[in-house]
Amino acid sequence: MADFTEALRLSLHVLAATIWVGGQLTLAALLPVLRSSDPDLPRRAARAFNRVAWPAFGVLVLTGAWNVAVTSDDATGSYRLVLTLKLVAVAASGLTAYAHIRARSRTQLAVFGALTGLTAVAALVLGVVLAG
Repeated sequence: MADFTEALRLSLHVLAATIWVGGQLTLAALLPVLRSSDPDLPRRAARAFNRVAWPAFGVLVLTGAWNVAVTSDDATGSYRLVLTLKLVAVAASGLTAYAHIRARSRTQLAVFGALTGLTAVAALVLGVVLAG
């Protein structure tokens, strides 16, 4: 049963990360095409993505806490440092994504969008380091 539980926990975490990080990168790549079709289309696409992205972020946070609970007894100093950096990156990704939603200018949209993507990728890379 422990193997099934671990597989479920890790699968949910990876699936949610795929949606959160991969979806942002995909949407960013599609922005020029969307914008050329209809100036309002990027906003509508982002709203549609948010209906999937934010629940995925919630799953990431929950399964991340579950991961920490399972591994906290075995954590060494370097593991804890990388974990702390990952948690900071995850928090920054969520906060900048929220700021991106609230942005009112194209500059704010660009800055917060880029920061969201960068921090999400940083959290992903740090997660791979932790798994290694």
